[in-house]
Amino acid sequence: MGQRGDLVRALRAGIDAGRAASPLSSCPYPRGDLRRSAWVRGYAKARALPAAADSGSE
Repeated sequence: MGQRGDLVRALRAGIDAGRAASPLSSCPYPRGDLRRSAWVRGYAKARALPAAADSGSE
């Protein structure tokens, strides 16, 4: 799928981690990797929104 697909997968993984209330330090990507930025954005989005408001809106 390429780089864009990798970023989408990282974003979704971050959303899943945020919903599961995993620690932020559980991000599997190293600093400087664009996938880390996508993962953290997904994590923050999931943690900021109530579970009911976030269901199925991606």
